[in-house]
Amino acid sequence: MTANLSGVRCQLRRFGLVARQAEKLVRFYEAAFGGIRTGSGRLDAGQSEKLLGVRGTARYITIRLGSELIDFLQFGRPGRCYPRASAASDVIFQHFAIVVSEMRLALERLCAIPGWTPITRGGPQRLPLSSGGVTAFKFRDPAGHPLELLELPPDNIPLKWREGQGAIFFGIDHSAITVRDTSVSEQFYHGLGFMTSGRSVNQGPEQERLDDVTGAVVEVTALSAAGDGPHIELLCYRGVSRGAPIVCKSNDVAATRLELEFEAPPVIEASTAIKDRAYKLLDPDGHHLIVLNHSSHRGPRDG
Repeated sequence: MTANLSGVRCQLRRFGLVARQAEKLVRFYEAAFGGIRTGSGRLDAGQSEKLLGVRGTARYITIRLGSELIDFLQFGRPGRCYPRASAASDVIFQHFAIVVSEMRLALERLCAIPGWTPITRGGPQRLPLSSGGVTAFKFRDPAGHPLELLELPPDNIPLKWREGQGAIFFGIDHSAITVRDTSVSEQFYHGLGFMTSGRSVNQGPEQERLDDVTGAVVEVTALSAAGDGPHIELLCYRGVSRGAPIVCKSNDVAATRLELEFEAPPVIEASTAIKDRAYKLLDPDGHHLIVLNHSSHRGPRDG
């Protein structure tokens, strides 16, 4: 599959998570983060097979977390569970970061809800200024999806988060994906209309505890799109075995999806599409993307 989107404005519109029990997982996100249910529906067998390559129907539930939307997709023919032995340095690893007003309050709320498991060792980690000076904590939801809580430094909080005074959980800041080669992935996402907006190399004991990866040295490349919506971060771990590209089917729980929306119809060659309005793409490491035309967007084509 290839894309030719140079010069086209795009947005990371929403996130897609696969769940074997979507209702149960949605209740966790409502209780733990204050997610608000906004809708539900069903993909018929034709849509599911044409766009996602999965036979049978699927149902979805959508919630809003801050300004961002998350679709929870449950297939009639479920795929594999999330491989819980995977590490943050494996290319299958993909998480999104939830901005919080105060880490202590966020963790208290999370700890009151059962079912999640920690990734970070020793509690939240305050990273050095060279790594952004943020306080972060990584964990897995009850289905195994990795997540991150992120407290930004007081002098570096974007306006969109400052406007959420009184809330504990503000919304989703970015999706971070582990990649094998920064330059290859960066070129791919540039072709989708993203621009490189920041670089850093994160290392040290705090990073090791945050990721639960001994000797972690991480090249972090931020990729931004139009507007003030979530961005993408490429995480390339130096000197750590990251395995082969992901081989995930769309109904596997690890097949997290990013839904990209474009202002103008993109020129795309893709093997999966619905009436030239929705397309499935895989990035160089196998991470799943859904591409939508702005004028045709009516709801979660992929869940």
